[in-house]
Formats: sequence, C-alpha cells, structure tokens
Amino acid sequence: MDISQPPVENYANPKTCFFHVLFKAAALAFYILSALFVNSFVIIFVVTVLLSALDFWVVKNISGRILVGLRWWNKINDLGESVWRFECLDQESLARMNKKDSWLFWWTLYLSAVAWIVLGIFSLIRFQADYLLVVGVCLTLSIANVVGFTRCRKGLFVYHD
Repeated sequence: MDISQPPVENYANPKTCFFHVLFKAAALAFYILSALFVNSFVIIFVVTVLLSALDFWVVKNISGRILVGLRWWNKINDLGESVWRFECLDQESLARMNKKDSWLFWWTLYLSAVAWIVLGIFSLIRFQADYLLVVGVCLTLSIANVVGFTRCRKGLFVYHD
C-alpha cells in the first residue's frame, strides 16, 4: 500500500469516508474553537470526549472494516490477561479494496493522533492541566485505533461476514 500520494480513482464508500472524517474533525474543531465560544470546562470536556468516543467507535467498528478490510478487538481471557484479536480480509479481497478509501483511512488515522499530540504540547506549554486531561483522553482513543489497526495490518487473519 503506497500512501505517499492519493490515487486518482473515486471513493467507493463516500458515506463511510464522510463519517470516518466527521467525528475526528468535529472533536478537533470543537476543542480548538470552544475556547472562543464556551466558558465551561465541563461542557468542553464532555462534548470533546463524546465526539472522540464516537470517532473511536466508528473507526473501530465500521470504517476500518469497510475502507481497509481490517478489524481488531481486545478481550480478557479466563486467566485475566488482555488478548488482542486481529482479523483481515483474504489477500484477494484486500487487492480489490479501493485505494482512495484506504489512503483516506490511514492518513486521517495518523494525522488525527498527531493533531492531538500537538494540542497536548500546547496544553503543557500553557500549563493547562485540565485541558491536558481532555487531550489525554482523546489521544488515548486515537492511539488505541492507531495501534490496533497498525498491528492488524501486519498480522493477516481471514474473517467471514
């Protein structure tokens, strides 16, 4: 998969792509612009974390499966240990995946994590521990998807619908 430049084909799943980007952009935009319009930290925290949680759920359960053919989850086994599970479409199905959908998925997945890291650095520089908490929660959700899908891409397991 070459993610250096976007392919020229159209999106195969434009609605999925839209929602893949929507909650990432909404969480980041609300967090950045809320200081101008909202005086309550509680509202900023709740709305930003809610949007980030919606993004986490959409990416993990819908767009990852539709746009790149990957799925991951974590469960606790009988011994109380955390076990990661990864599933991937077979190689033939992966070869038919839309390149533009895949490009959008991976770039937005990584760029949103980078954006939260940058916002976290700004919160540290400005000594805003409360806003650092918001960024920390959102970054954790974003990094969980980054780690899950990156690890999933490396271990190819077949799943059936």
